[in-house]
Amino acid sequence: MSTPGNRETSGGRPLRADARTNRERILNVAEQVFGKGGRSASTEEVARLAGVGVATVFRHFPTKAALLEAVLVQRFDRLREQAEALSRAPDPGAAFFGFFSRLVADAAGKIAISEALLDAGSADGGAAVQASDGLRRAVGTLLRNAQHVGAVRGDVELPEVYALLVATSRARPEKEVRDRMLAIVFDGLTSGAGAGTFRTAGR
Repeated sequence: MSTPGNRETSGGRPLRADARTNRERILNVAEQVFGKGGRSASTEEVARLAGVGVATVFRHFPTKAALLEAVLVQRFDRLREQAEALSRAPDPGAAFFGFFSRLVADAAGKIAISEALLDAGSADGGAAVQASDGLRRAVGTLLRNAQHVGAVRGDVELPEVYALLVATSRARPEKEVRDRMLAIVFDGLTSGAGAGTFRTAGR
């Protein structure tokens, strides 16, 4: 791939193995740091925890915004790959609802990183938007698969399902409340589908 989240070139040249390792470690640490700290997190903290100098961070990512965008791209790409793998699951209904739940549970870190990116003054966020669109398409495939086997009602489409996903993700309630909220959403998505009522894991 050639997205900012996993590009292995610098100035058009392949990165050396040690430089590639540094880049990957910086991205992974930055995802944790900004996922927890959001706007208050710093590039200096990322460098310290990654075991590199700040100059090394900026050699790979010229600005804080470039680092944050690369983190988002990596995050979206990873989730898209997970969704694509689930598209071949033997139980499309469980794959769709399970991935929906995973995205909601994972949303707090993504929102914190996105807010930090806005605060850092991202130029356009084009790469992150493109990666986000790829994830959305993968979710659409899971939805269609679930509808095909009758696990999700056939009269809903991706725009409204994704709007529900975004809304529930931004609510960020406690886990018990989140589970009940998802159970209600999933009841609505299965109503009339002939698949019974779906409940979140453990309920």
